Amino acid sequence: MRYHFDPFTLDVTRGLLQVAGQDIAIEPRGFALLVLLVTHHDRVVTKDEIVETVWDGRIVSDAAIATVIKTTRKALGDDGLAQKFVRTVRGRGVRFVGALAPSVPAAVRRPDTASAQSALASPTSRPSIAILPFRMLGYSQTYSAIADAIPTELISCLSRLRWLTVVSRGSTFRFRESEPDLAAIHSALGVKYCLTGLVEIFGSVIAVSVELSDTRSKAVVWSERFSGTVSDVNETRNDIVTHVISALELHVPLNEAKRARLRPPENLDAWGIYHLGLQHMYRFNKADNLIAACHFERATLLDPDFARAYAARSFTSFQNAFLKYNADVVTEADNTRRFAEKAVELDPIDPFANFTLGRAHWLRSDPEAGMPWIDRAIELSPNFAQGFYAHGWGDVMAGRGAEALQRRQKAIALSPLDPFLYAMQSACGLAYLQMEDYENAVLWAERGARAPGSHFLIGAIAAMICKINGDDEKAVHWATTTKDRRPDASVAMFFNAFPFEDQRMRSQIASALVSVGFQAD
Repeated sequence: MRYHFDPFTLDVTRGLLQVAGQDIAIEPRGFALLVLLVTHHDRVVTKDEIVETVWDGRIVSDAAIATVIKTTRKALGDDGLAQKFVRTVRGRGVRFVGALAPSVPAAVRRPDTASAQSALASPTSRPSIAILPFRMLGYSQTYSAIADAIPTELISCLSRLRWLTVVSRGSTFRFRESEPDLAAIHSALGVKYCLTGLVEIFGSVIAVSVELSDTRSKAVVWSERFSGTVSDVNETRNDIVTHVISALELHVPLNEAKRARLRPPENLDAWGIYHLGLQHMYRFNKADNLIAACHFERATLLDPDFARAYAARSFTSFQNAFLKYNADVVTEADNTRRFAEKAVELDPIDPFANFTLGRAHWLRSDPEAGMPWIDRAIELSPNFAQGFYAHGWGDVMAGRGAEALQRRQKAIALSPLDPFLYAMQSACGLAYLQMEDYENAVLWAERGARAPGSHFLIGAIAAMICKINGDDEKAVHWATTTKDRRPDASVAMFFNAFPFEDQRMRSQIASALVSVGFQAD
């Protein structure tokens, strides 16, 4: 999305503020505030909204807010006296008052039929990868086969994923150079990514280093080193395969989004726009969720058969309903299910599509009805961390604390840097609460509340668990933090988001929330 207000152009998609095509220096929080004000130019933006968007709901001083407003004005050549663009409305907040002319580029606006057909006629830029045979350092006749066994298994497992094109073993295993030429691989196989590995044997220890590279930039995207004993070589192999697949689910989309940001939005195809949307989606705030939804809608218009883009539209609708970003929760809940069903219809074996359809049932206070879809997501991709994450939430709401803990720990092990890490940690806290291990419950609940991306409901969980544990000081802290972020937070809102089936636990949670200041409804 682009906005024009003389002489400036605000490019929300690319994260730029420009004058006559030249970038204007503005610090990140100032840019975030400007986007918030411009996208809500029809009304006053409150201090609470600024804190929620710019600082992700963290407690900040009025002086900090005043400083970022000043920074934004400075970038625009404005000041507190002129207030040409940013006007303070005493006692209420601030408002953008510049003469605004919105312009929606191809990355966001609905295309005409001709442009859509043209985009569909061109090849997609879905991520593609070549997995080369691993190299052996030294020679071990007994274990040399593992250098081919690991990449062969990776090719087999990754070939089940529709979002990633995997070159066959017959082509990739021709590249056995000690130092593979990424440019040559890119030219010969047409792949965007290359995975290489090195196997080392030191006595009874086997070590395997893997490296994921971008064949276009020659940059290393991700690397990791695994080790085990030669007596447990098969266990080590399984561990490597599991973690590599999980890492690809995380790092490839992030890298694709990074590259997409460097290209003009109008030149992006459906996959490029989709990956750009993912970057915004996982920031877990209202403004970025809206931008992500626009990108995903554009992706489905360019490619009506793009299952993952429909699943992503379901995801953003879920966020709108779950966190009440949109007052029309009923419509957003309907959209969550409708888009997820479309995604599964287009690609029944996509784990992400099945995951979104499973979560859609949460919004109807029936998480158990969605569990078969979550189970299917895990069956389709046994290394799909978000599948275990969602299953853990279903278990904890059904009162299966031990099962929930096991699946959450599995999710964290598979994806320790996952965007959902805050929720994984918080759910561990709830699982320990159900198991009456209050010390660990507090530990994990607070970890979740402090983690990047955590929303106000995660803070409410921390407040509630601390109260049940008898730590009133911590309980008040987290309750205050939560209500600062969402003054309307209530017990009813909590149970709408987390429909616990165990009546004893519901009563315990409700009592704790009320005692720290949450309204019952």
